[in-house]
Amino acid sequence: MADTIFVLNGPNMNLLGLREPEIYGTDTLDDIAGQLEDRARDLGLAIDMRQSNHEGHLVDWLHEAQAIGARAVILNAAAYTHTSIAIHDAVKSIKTPVIEVHMSNPHARESFRHLSHVGRVAHGTIAGFGALSYLLALEAAARL
Repeated sequence: MADTIFVLNGPNMNLLGLREPEIYGTDTLDDIAGQLEDRARDLGLAIDMRQSNHEGHLVDWLHEAQAIGARAVILNAAAYTHTSIAIHDAVKSIKTPVIEVHMSNPHARESFRHLSHVGRVAHGTIAGFGALSYLLALEAAARL
């Protein structure tokens, strides 16, 4: 599984395309998955894309990424970015590089979104480019 990139998505990301399109655009999570799979194929990589509204699932999947030897994790922890010490600790505890991704720019939004517990321990962060943020994160992951 060394050529697999986990793409993990947190709460409410299942509502992409419907939820606040003025912020997140009209691409659905399935649209983004398709774009990532196409580009990953070109890069000789595989995508394992998952979404959960439950914090513990994200923690378990981060552990799994390391256990199976994934090349990297692209993580959009969504609202958990700003609140979850458990996800922070999981990212910090694994050797698999984690790239934090956000479709919007959290620093241009409400002040409570300015703190990222994930960003403090992630390999890097890409934010503010809509669905393109995921593709940029994939390009970065391919070069790690």
